Amino acid sequence: MLLVILEHENGQLVEAAREALTFGRVLAEKMGEDLEAALIGRDDDDLVEAAGQYGAETVHTATHDLLTDYGPDAYGSVIAQMVESLDPDAVLSCGSDRGNEFMANAAARLDAPFVANCTDANPGDTWEMTRVQWGGSLLEDATLTADVPLLTCGLHAVAAEIGDEEDADAEEFDVDLDESVTITMVKDRVVQEAGVTLPTAPVVVGGGRGVGSEDGFGQLEELAALLGGRVGCSRAVTNLGWRPHADQVGQTGTRIAPEIYIASGISGAIQHWVGAMASKHILAINTDKEANMVTKADWAVIGDLHEVIPAIIAEVQSRKG
Repeated sequence: MLLVILEHENGQLVEAAREALTFGRVLAEKMGEDLEAALIGRDDDDLVEAAGQYGAETVHTATHDLLTDYGPDAYGSVIAQMVESLDPDAVLSCGSDRGNEFMANAAARLDAPFVANCTDANPGDTWEMTRVQWGGSLLEDATLTADVPLLTCGLHAVAAEIGDEEDADAEEFDVDLDESVTITMVKDRVVQEAGVTLPTAPVVVGGGRGVGSEDGFGQLEELAALLGGRVGCSRAVTNLGWRPHADQVGQTGTRIAPEIYIASGISGAIQHWVGAMASKHILAINTDKEANMVTKADWAVIGDLHEVIPAIIAEVQSRKG
């Protein structure tokens, strides 16, 4: 059995958990094993149903008075107990910050090796896998020998796709926890913004140093609003103080996966490309036809963004009437 640990937020599976289930379906088929999942801290019927839609046959739900919210120590303890009790052939989760954190915690408790951010995995007596290193600038081939392989799939390594929409069975899993696992635990949540966020936006309009100034982002904001998207930026922009770090796309910022990324005045340094490469399509607007972002883009407009962006805005407004 392949066990997928599901990350959830506000009663919903996060997109990365759906990606892990999609990755897990392929891996379980290679293994010739069933695909099962685990929910920690929740036993909602909707979450169980969602896991079934993505191929999970059974969902093990672990609830406890101490599992009030996310905590890496608590999650790690539950996963370790599940490994010892359910005896899975392998354990998988998503390669989000949280996914890698709680899987590493579980590995430490089990004194077992853990491989993070895989883009491909082939099971056997010795597992062979490809994993993302250096923020996506390097793909590493690795081998793993373990009684129970523990791994995460790289964020956006696969697109989340609904499977055979199984009616998953829910099975309660009894856990034994003590206060020590609450040393790090989410205690409160504050909603800082509503609506579309940068990581989930279907359209991202990005700006680099070529935008020229903080005020220059006004036209990017206008275009993003028309398209139902969000504005992103390069690290150079945040270094200049034109935009907050929360808007930065890149290795040390946010990784995006929109339907289209409109990269305006961005050279496309490797650190920025790491955050943008999961975009389904990229339109680059730049005066330099040799810029890295231009050469990697699906489409490019070689021109002044201060002329091109207003033209796009006018055309969108015209088509919207």
